[in-house]
Amino acid sequence: MFDLVFEKRWRELAKKVETRFGMPVDLNGILFLIGVQELGQHARNFKKDEKVNLMHVAISVLLTPYGYYRELGRDADGWPHFERIKDLPVLNAKEQEHLMKEAVLHYFEEH
Repeated sequence: MFDLVFEKRWRELAKKVETRFGMPVDLNGILFLIGVQELGQHARNFKKDEKVNLMHVAISVLLTPYGYYRELGRDADGWPHFERIKDLPVLNAKEQEHLMKEAVLHYFEEH
């Protein structure tokens, strides 16, 4: 089911992020930015494996309020680590995208 209010909120958020960073962003770009924010280190060039880890950090942070993850703490390099405490429901790609967008909207409302 297509939710016009949800889609409008998503487009408004994407536009704000695009304006802030001066470039178009998609869901993956926003996840990367959340990962960088949550890492809390200065802006720098990240290696490919670090970029993947940043995406994982973002997803874990976003799904923590839904009860899927909990933060375990940070390692010596300052990277947060999470534990999955329950399995995600089986979702198709569109449902996964919707869940992540919903979690991103919630994140930006809280931060």
